[in-house]
Amino acid sequence: MAWARAAIFAALSLLGTALAAQDVTLTSPDGEVEISGTLLGFDGEFYRVETIYGELTVDGSGVLCEGPACPNLQDFVAEISISGSATMGSVLLPALIEGFALRNDYVATRETVDSSNFVYELRDMATDKPVALFFFHVSTTDEGFADLLANDADIVMALREIRPEERQRARDAGMGDMTDANRSRVLALDAMVPIVAPSNPVKQISPQALAQVFAGQITNWAALGGADADIILHLPNARAGLGQSIEDQVMGPVRLDFAEGIVRHDRPGDVVTAVLDDPFALGIASYAETGDSRTLTLTGACGYSLRAERGTIKTEDYPLTAPMFLYIPARRLPKVARELLAYTRGASAQIVIRRAGFVDQAPEEVSINDQGYRFANAVASAGPEVSLEELQRMTLTLYGMSRLTTSFRFEAGSVRLDAQSRSNVQQLARALEQGKYDAREMLLVGFSDGDGPAAANRDIALRRAEATKRAIMQAAETVNLDRVQMNVDAFGEALPMACDDSAWGRQANRRVEVWVR
Repeated sequence: MAWARAAIFAALSLLGTALAAQDVTLTSPDGEVEISGTLLGFDGEFYRVETIYGELTVDGSGVLCEGPACPNLQDFVAEISISGSATMGSVLLPALIEGFALRNDYVATRETVDSSNFVYELRDMATDKPVALFFFHVSTTDEGFADLLANDADIVMALREIRPEERQRARDAGMGDMTDANRSRVLALDAMVPIVAPSNPVKQISPQALAQVFAGQITNWAALGGADADIILHLPNARAGLGQSIEDQVMGPVRLDFAEGIVRHDRPGDVVTAVLDDPFALGIASYAETGDSRTLTLTGACGYSLRAERGTIKTEDYPLTAPMFLYIPARRLPKVARELLAYTRGASAQIVIRRAGFVDQAPEEVSINDQGYRFANAVASAGPEVSLEELQRMTLTLYGMSRLTTSFRFEAGSVRLDAQSRSNVQQLARALEQGKYDAREMLLVGFSDGDGPAAANRDIALRRAEATKRAIMQAAETVNLDRVQMNVDAFGEALPMACDDSAWGRQANRRVEVWVR
């Protein structure tokens, strides 16, 4: 294995520089067509070359390659660069690569380069020949997108959505629209969870109060029902994807800025360690990494409360979910990389994701018999505009059905599905194409917040349910519509998940649920 290690480290040292300095010439067998330029990549089948005409992708079976950068076609080893979130790169992606290797009769070997870089080598178990090298650069989401735009990464690991300026720069660089279904996907789910030391008496906090604490407007635990002591604040690095998601989702809805003096941590687990060491500390951490700390339940003035759990994160009922994204530019990846990406959507990968401590995307069915609290809350909180007849209609319609954990929500102030929901569209469409819901009834049910007249809210919820159905049908190109019954309905504000007195609550209430029988 010594020669393999040497090859790996040599490749790392040359990554992004060697190929850029060497030209190739691709010539058709009859010599009539000749293309010269800088070899940007080879996936075992196609060359990617920067030429005077722009970036071209050329079928390797139809040309001869000349030049020092030409790859060895007989002993081709795919090289894939993955960059971005340390949370994803340290645990989740390595676990998936090892699961993929085991499933495909590869031997996976990890070589550490330094604290931010490591390499996975996959070797064919039967021949002991190397098949692929996965180069990891684990840092922050920001650095992942920077590497992508610099052509130093093939796949980005991100704990937030791509920013508009990053999206535009990627489009300008010929990488396509990175928000398209083929360019981005939700790999797994996480959440932003407020945490305290186990000895802290405070058990819950409203999203509004949480934002006010981190804005410096609430500084003493007594204001939250705790001891008369200053609140010591801890957060992830502001450049990390989780830190940026906290800014977007906790502070953004109420337009507050972070206070001075918040202790920032580079490593994901350090927030938890700091909170455990200080009984007066408050932090926001990843759901997957809360450790021995105690999580605070999110609550509101109307009495609703939501705790971060697998089920509430998977349905996005918990308002501070944090999808974990993969972004892939519009260019061909080596076959083994494409196979890995396909594997991450499968059932066995969902098991790996759960074992790694994150929330998977495999749909689960929750019987209406296990949702009594939701319907009891609906009756208890029903205002004068939600009639008894409407509550009865909702109960009779859903009786005997089960709710899927697959839900759909929309971007604030928009009819566009949010990022997790766009991924859910693809997931549900694939399940329909595979016949998983053949001979079953599927009902897309729209709900709204309580802002405005009940009749108008029901109409809005119904339009969203219909739009969701169209998106699913458009994605499920090969579904047999004769074998699955899909309908839509809406009950407006009749089944709230959270209080309408905050932007977080209203966002949680605007949703399309999927029910099956």
